[in-house]
Amino acid sequence: MNDKLHQAALRIRARGIFLGGTIGTFESHGRDQFIRLLRHGLNPDSTLLDIGCGCLRGGFWTIRFLESGCYFGIEPNREMLAVGQAEIVGEAMLAEKGPRFDGNAAYDFSVFGERKAFDFVMAGSIWTHAPRGDIDVMMGQFRQHSHAGSVFLGSFVRTDGEGYTGNTWVGKSHESDKAGLVSHRFESLRAMAATHGLALTHLEPQKRNCISWLKMTRG
Repeated sequence: MNDKLHQAALRIRARGIFLGGTIGTFESHGRDQFIRLLRHGLNPDSTLLDIGCGCLRGGFWTIRFLESGCYFGIEPNREMLAVGQAEIVGEAMLAEKGPRFDGNAAYDFSVFGERKAFDFVMAGSIWTHAPRGDIDVMMGQFRQHSHAGSVFLGSFVRTDGEGYTGNTWVGKSHESDKAGLVSHRFESLRAMAATHGLALTHLEPQKRNCISWLKMTRG
């Protein structure tokens, strides 16, 4: 375990700020996101958009790895992001790597440039809370801000039932302190992706009713 990272996470929790998960999994979940990106081809000169980057449990690893100006993060919980910048990444690393952040809650990738195309998009623990309408927006934004080789990685909870049919976020956020998860039917998400000219693959198809990972590319 990275003791400095663990101590930083403890300080954040002591201030009553949500870590994005438990203290026991803070390091491992962030590292797991980084490893998944590496396995799918992330290089130091790749551009990465981290949706819902939170207090940078994943950004801790990717910001260090990527070249200056290659990391982009969206996080509407500004307090959560600010404490992550200060405690998890640190002023020196922010100055060296120049990551860019935005607080919009509309999954608007164009805030970093109308024609900006990202090599990778990470949505860890986003589709596990988001309604289908939000997922549809993210798919459209990925299509608009990607190229033929771009990769979108996201986690979700797969169900063989109907899945979540509500239209609001479920779980802790900048607007809610209540925990929660939602599940989605993979076949429905795959059909939705196809309407955007995207191909969606379940990377762990044997998993049901627990968090697993998806890959999305241009079809």
